[in-house]
Amino acid sequence: MNLENTNTDYSTAVFAGGCFWCMVSPFDILDGIIEVKSGYMGGHLENPTYKDVKSQTSGHYEVVKILYDSALITYEKLLQAFWRQINPMDDEGQFQDRGSSYRAAIFYTTEEQKEVAEQSKRELNESGRFPEPVITRILPVATFYPAEEYHQDFHKKSPVEYKKDRSISGRDEFIQKYWGEDYYSIYEDLD
Repeated sequence: MNLENTNTDYSTAVFAGGCFWCMVSPFDILDGIIEVKSGYMGGHLENPTYKDVKSQTSGHYEVVKILYDSALITYEKLLQAFWRQINPMDDEGQFQDRGSSYRAAIFYTTEEQKEVAEQSKRELNESGRFPEPVITRILPVATFYPAEEYHQDFHKKSPVEYKKDRSISGRDEFIQKYWGEDYYSIYEDLD
């Protein structure tokens, strides 16, 4: 499916949270999500490959581009899901994945998204949940390059490899430590 908005109720959100394999499923299960696509954003190389991005020389972030029905889910709720997936204090990568392509960022598509993201970041900083400041970048959206097909829906295509990679990443331990039962509050209305 093309991620261009063909329905006026559909909106786009873009998040970088380290390895994009681990960023798809937390959004994919939310009501109102049309599609979650893995890809690359923010670099200087046109049409980068996974090898280019992983080499840390293209300047791209690994991202997920989310098409969602704004009548069913809000951007605020997507931000809540995003913050629960990352270490917002780390600017050198995420968990076991180190380097600039694995940094966390919010790429806003509208001025309203920028304002909402900045407010969300301020509130998270003021909450005292983390012992260090939330430093996740909030950047304007750039050209999105879809990742290779084998990366799309990796958690479904290669569940054993996905679970193994995620289990050694340290992501779930971090989520448990800083979010605990609060993590599940965004998923309460799911069946």
